[in-house]
Amino acid sequence: MNALAGRFPARTVRVKAPGKVNVSLDVGPLRQDGYHSVASVYLAVSLYEEVSATSTVSPGITVSISPDSTLDLDDVDIPLDENNLAYKAAAIMADVSEHATGVHLEITKRVPVAGGMGGGSADAAATLLACDALWNSGLSREELAHLAGELGADVPFSLLGGTAVGLGLGDELSPALAKAQTDWVLVAADYGLSTPEVYRTLDRLREAEGVVAAEPEAVDPKILQALRSGDADALSRVLVNDLQRASIELAPDLRVTLGMGESLGAIAGIVSGSGPTVALLAHSPSAAESLAEDLLHRGMTAWAVHGPVPGARIISDTLL
Repeated sequence: MNALAGRFPARTVRVKAPGKVNVSLDVGPLRQDGYHSVASVYLAVSLYEEVSATSTVSPGITVSISPDSTLDLDDVDIPLDENNLAYKAAAIMADVSEHATGVHLEITKRVPVAGGMGGGSADAAATLLACDALWNSGLSREELAHLAGELGADVPFSLLGGTAVGLGLGDELSPALAKAQTDWVLVAADYGLSTPEVYRTLDRLREAEGVVAAEPEAVDPKILQALRSGDADALSRVLVNDLQRASIELAPDLRVTLGMGESLGAIAGIVSGSGPTVALLAHSPSAAESLAEDLLHRGMTAWAVHGPVPGARIISDTLL
């Protein structure tokens, strides 16, 4: 047994973290650094990733995918090495934790992979919180959020949860006082979309049209008003995603999914982030459940969810 491993009893800490829907996403022009500024409203929804972090005698970080994952991952290439965002999160925590041990991460996948819902970011957020507890690092949420920002723009939000406005690269977060529930149906595709490719496609479409996008500086206050009141009809009128047409350009069947959702009773639909997951807005939990069942009967993969929900949180801490 290495010296560090003996300082604390062997434990498993299990954390869940939510996926997200971009209720609005305004995208600025391509910057000189290769990125785009955005103004977005993030909504954490009740579809969760789970990470179990178990201390190990052997040093280093290992990653596996849980057989309890509810996604069909047969044709999905998820890296289990240093290219995995959860692995990177554990490595960052090991660097800042005085009593880090070896750790095994078991990830339960429920958020569509490469689906525009921040599933990998949720894994990273869950790992930060799990390793902080596992190694008694004692970091505050603010300190964890700072580390999260080093991993990607969506990771801090998965820690925070709820509803938030994201500016800059999406990582400049301001919590929004919008706690009223809204109900959605998420429709997954059987493929993923590359976020960089979607942004490149948007740039290409704009260039072809001679459109010069403005730098986004704020979100439409009507979106936050609708979320605060839980007024689904008002929200349906202000949903916006600048990336949606680029996603549809790359995956034209998304237009069919959006049309089917609305024909079956959704108030409105939007591609979530860079896609290809589609988020359909419903009037109530029962309406969302009914819509999800109708889509399932038509061979679609769909879940009824609601938001906002809390960010990453520990759900068990077990001595081995």
